[in-house]
Formats: sequence, C-alpha cells, structure tokens
Amino acid sequence: MREAQGTVNILYLSPNFPPNYTAFPLRLRDEGAVVAGIGWEAPERLPPELRGALAEYCRVENMGDYDHVLRAAAWLLSRIGRFDRVVAQEEHFVDLEAALRLDFNVPGLKPADIVGLRHKSRMKEGFARAQVPTAAWELATDAAAGQRFARRVGYPIIAKPDKGVGAHATYKLSDDAELTDFFAVKDPRIPFLLEEFLAGVIQSFDGLTDRDGGIVFCTGHQFSIDIMTAVNQDQNLHYWSFRDLPADLEAQGRRSIAAFGLKERFFHLEFIRGPRGKLTAMEINARPPGGLTTDMFNYANDIDVYRGYAELVVHGGFRAEWKRPYHVSYVGRKNGKPYRHSHEDILRAHGDLIVSHTPIDSVFRKAIGDYAYLARARSLAELQPVADFIHQLEA
Repeated sequence: MREAQGTVNILYLSPNFPPNYTAFPLRLRDEGAVVAGIGWEAPERLPPELRGALAEYCRVENMGDYDHVLRAAAWLLSRIGRFDRVVAQEEHFVDLEAALRLDFNVPGLKPADIVGLRHKSRMKEGFARAQVPTAAWELATDAAAGQRFARRVGYPIIAKPDKGVGAHATYKLSDDAELTDFFAVKDPRIPFLLEEFLAGVIQSFDGLTDRDGGIVFCTGHQFSIDIMTAVNQDQNLHYWSFRDLPADLEAQGRRSIAAFGLKERFFHLEFIRGPRGKLTAMEINARPPGGLTTDMFNYANDIDVYRGYAELVVHGGFRAEWKRPYHVSYVGRKNGKPYRHSHEDILRAHGDLIVSHTPIDSVFRKAIGDYAYLARARSLAELQPVADFIHQLEA
C-alpha cells in the first residue's frame, strides 16, 4: 500500500461541516496526508486554517448531484494523484463516499457493503448475526398490514423510514386512528419500518476501529431522552459519557461491530435498556456520533481523537492512551424557552466544570439544541446539578 511509501492522498467530503469536524482534515494534513476537499461552501468562505490545510478544494453547489461530484473528484485526482482514501464523517454522505470509492477503486466500504448499514431492516440481520436482541419489526406497506403488526406487538408502535438519518420522519403511533392517518399522508415511495415500542433509556456504544476491524477506542453514553422525543416534542437534550461501560453494553457492542465488519471507521450504536435491565439494539451508524460527541471523547480522556484518527489512517495505528478519567455531559438549550438562568449565570455558577460552550448549527437544532455546554467531572453526582441549572425554567 502507498502508506508504506510515504504520501497518503485523501479525498475529503464536506471538510468544513459540521464545524468541529474541520479538525479531521487539519490533523490529517498535520500527519503528512495530502487532503483535497469537495464541499458546497465557496472557497473564500472556508475557515482560513482549513483553507491552508487543503492541498486542493472544489466547490459543488449541490452535493446530491453525483455527476457534478464525480467530475469534481476527477479534477482533484488530476491535481494530487490517485486517492488512497475517500472520507466523509457526516451521515448524509455515507452513500456518496461509497460510490466514489467504487468509481475510483479506493479501499473501504462500497455501495454493496453499506446496504446493511443504511437500511434499518438490514441492520436487524446484522444484529442477529451478532446474537444481539432487537425489537420486533415489520416493513408494512399499508394501514391494514400496520394494524396486523400492532395487534401482534401492541400499541404504541414506532414508524421510521427504512433508510433514514437520525430521528427524521420518525413517529410514535398510539392507536389505529393514528396509524391510518400516518399511512394516508406518508409518501408511498418511501418504505417505512414499523417497530415495537420499548420503554427504557437510550445508551450508546461509540468508538473507532482499525484497518483490521479491531476496536482501538470505545466509550458509551446515556441519554436523558431519545432523539425522537427531543425533535417531535421540542425538548432539551442532556446526555453523558460513562467512565465504566456496563458490561453487557460493551459485550453486545463489540459483537455487533465484529458482525458488521467495520474497518477503519468510527461507529455509533444505539441500544435501549428496559425497566428490568434488558438491553436491546436499535441501530448502527458507521460514522462518529453526532453533535459535539467527538469533543466529549477528548475531554473525557484528555486525548485528541481527531489526531488519533489521522494517525490511524496515515500511519496505521491509533496511538492515544485512554482510561476514561472523567464523565462528560452534553447539555443543550433551545431558543425560545423561558430559562431561569442566563448564560452569564451558568458560567458564574458552574464555570469550574464547564470545559466548552458553543452555538450549534441550525440544521441540528431540533435534535440537540441551539446552544451547547460541555461539563466534566469525575462523578455524575457533580454533573447532574449543572444540567439541572442550565435547563431550569421560570416557574
């Protein structure tokens, strides 16, 4: 492989978005890679540091126009030479990077490989191979089929696109009337998966694999509410990292990663833990967890996971040492709510624990808020009052 000879050429999709992910192309450049970018942003509007890290950049106004992206990639190849990697850390571009790998004969997941990672019905097959339990489900094409499924598992049920991003277009249906209304308005061209509703708390298993599929970094998080509720009910989100992973979460997570065969990729698996402690897999994502979670990796472990990823890609190994000495909380606030405490109040009261705070791009606001605080401490007992204070509303 060309890594052994020196230069590694990387085609990076959307290098400027989300904003905290600009650290990926920066660290890749720092480790000696030649990074060429394709994105929708005008070159002069890229952050200066990012512009300096990209050997070449080509703007494509519509990243969904594959012919234009393909032509841009061909032009970049003529400038820097054959691509060793095609990288996109954002879920919207998983299909695009796979198609480009196929067309340019680049190592990594191809379109045929990602079917089981993009369609929730096929994810169920992967979890079955891993002997990890999942919720009952059915691909229902009409209300009658949906009602038969509901009679089998009981209401409420969840309806979600078989191929979808996050909690977009995900609904909780409570009776036959809601189910009938749903099928009356849904786009018949989009397959929807109906799933048994399971009560419990959401826990994730997150990390990074090496070139052979071995897990070189892992952690986990627990969520105050699920993303569907945050989006559909416009609620604030709070989630936090574990210091010690629940044994069953790690075991099921590791079996799942092995079954799906992820190599040199970040991963984000979602599970639900029921009231009696049973763990059930919900879905897998072959990309970093969203929002500021990669920054949470860093604060929880005193590492630079962006550099660790770059070292893995360029040099073949993940060098960072990590022991999870801290819990880190993400606490998001949504504009328009009558909060009791101002931003200044928050920093005065809890500034010693808050390690970062930043606006969130509006495209993510429904799920994770308009403004976010990251707080860290060695115990969850120290962090919960911070979240309570930030989220407290006027009486």
